[in-house]
Amino acid sequence: MGQLARLTGPFSLILASLGGVAAFVYPFLLAAIGIEPARGSSLAVPLLFASLALLSVAVLLSEFVQPERASTDVARSVALLAVLVAIDAALRFLPSLIGASPIFLLIILSGYVFGARFGFAMGALTLLLSAILTGGIGPWLPYQMLCAGWIGQSAGWLPKLQGWQRRLLLAGFGAAWGFLFGALMNLWFWPFAAPGVTDSGGLYWVPGMSLAETVRAYARFYIATSLLFDGTRALGNALLVLLLSDPLVTILERWRERLRWHPWRELDDRA
Repeated sequence: MGQLARLTGPFSLILASLGGVAAFVYPFLLAAIGIEPARGSSLAVPLLFASLALLSVAVLLSEFVQPERASTDVARSVALLAVLVAIDAALRFLPSLIGASPIFLLIILSGYVFGARFGFAMGALTLLLSAILTGGIGPWLPYQMLCAGWIGQSAGWLPKLQGWQRRLLLAGFGAAWGFLFGALMNLWFWPFAAPGVTDSGGLYWVPGMSLAETVRAYARFYIATSLLFDGTRALGNALLVLLLSDPLVTILERWRERLRWHPWRELDDRA
């Protein structure tokens, strides 16, 4: 049974990741394969893909706790994750400046220090808890959780550097995700933002558009509505990383060492 789980695990994660991507880019997929949604399905299709996004989050989060890992390691990791998520979710109450928010800093650094699996859980659960605390629960939440999870996950794939090289790498990473987070999050509502619009040359998606028309419409929509907002978020991410990444990474690395099981420590405690 354990061997079967190890074999099927990567496939389920790949399918969940692809499902999450499809939940964001389905207007482009429908245009690429020439499918036009039926009349009256303007809300049914987005809700279907929102459900797919939620399922993808659930499958990806399930990877955080693996049965083959030592139970002590799991307990310590979950405890640390809970503390970090609570701290980061509380930062949602701090006033943001035109999109700039401090919550992305800990997601990036946690993924960078603890790895991709931990980073995904950190990002997704932070957005979930902050939504509960602020009353921001809605059909957009699964998309926010996926985006934030991907931020932490991809941070775990960055090369491990030191000094100014690490600061510049993480600052550039935070800036890039400042734009990418906004560009992806626009996609959850863009397909049905203006359901009565029939002008395919405008800012909104109209069923039956070609792929080229869909791309051009979204590019115009993004530039007109989100570019400045996301630019502020990107700048805020970069500045926070440059100012705070060194001391926070040092703290997180110490916590990472405490998570590792050292049998000689238990022997010392018993002596």
